[in-house]
Amino acid sequence: MAASQAVEEMRGRVVLGEFGVRNVHTTDFPGNYSGYDDAWDQDRFEKNFRVDVVHMDENSLEFDMVGIDAAIANAFRRILLAEVPTMAVEKVLVYNNTSIVQDEILAHRLGLIPIHADPRLFEYRNQGDEEGTEIDTLQFRLQVRCTRNPHAAKDSSDPNELYVNHKVYTRHMTWIPLGNQADLFPEGTIRPVHDDILIAQLRPGQEIDLLMHCVKGIGKKVARVANPRLDTFSREIFRHEKLKKVVRLARVRDHYIFAVESTGVLPPDVLVSEAIKVLMGKCRRFLDELDAVQMD
Repeated sequence: MAASQAVEEMRGRVVLGEFGVRNVHTTDFPGNYSGYDDAWDQDRFEKNFRVDVVHMDENSLEFDMVGIDAAIANAFRRILLAEVPTMAVEKVLVYNNTSIVQDEILAHRLGLIPIHADPRLFEYRNQGDEEGTEIDTLQFRLQVRCTRNPHAAKDSSDPNELYVNHKVYTRHMTWIPLGNQADLFPEGTIRPVHDDILIAQLRPGQEIDLLMHCVKGIGKKVARVANPRLDTFSREIFRHEKLKKVVRLARVRDHYIFAVESTGVLPPDVLVSEAIKVLMGKCRRFLDELDAVQMD
């Protein structure tokens, strides 16, 4: 009886101990447990699998994904983070930058600004194409010069009163349509998601003048740091000798909670659907590779 309970725990629970986590690996593969039919069955999967939407608004979505293997859930998570396409600043042509922000740092900041443009309406830019066209590139101009405010009070020390254009915001970015983009996209639809993101600060005589090319891409190709998986479950009970002997912590193995937050470019439900499309594409390519190997 005890052995049966241990098997059930291993198959259905991830146990959280004081100094680690147990049963994190998948063991319910065919033939591993006597008396269990773990062969893949589509009808059984469709019966057990479900997605429960807990909360959804304009910028966030929380849902539970139940009845799925950890590898698939994790693949879906990684795709959401790094493989859903978006439009972002890829190239910055600096004509003049006399601010204290170095060109490289300025270009990096611009690349982090979310651009309000549906990436599904654009194509990937061809490798080696320097100029780009209306089907694969968005162009923005940023030209700001700081001057003194002639109407400022003589005894004022507030930069907001002393200077004009001393703070460069994303609202200063001007979209320059390419080709027929002005006919395809109504005025005001192509823009930074937020117009109050601070880019740089200037002083009289300093100027920023540059041109930005935004292209379609995925974070996987430009990300430098990947967020590690963190176990944030509270282990407060293990600080109490009496409690840790009678309380047991565990999580359901095939139940995953997803919280999706959008930058404002696409609604969170669209991000999820696009991630599913990417995952389906990966599966199709894998099956095609298997078919090719069998034919060889």
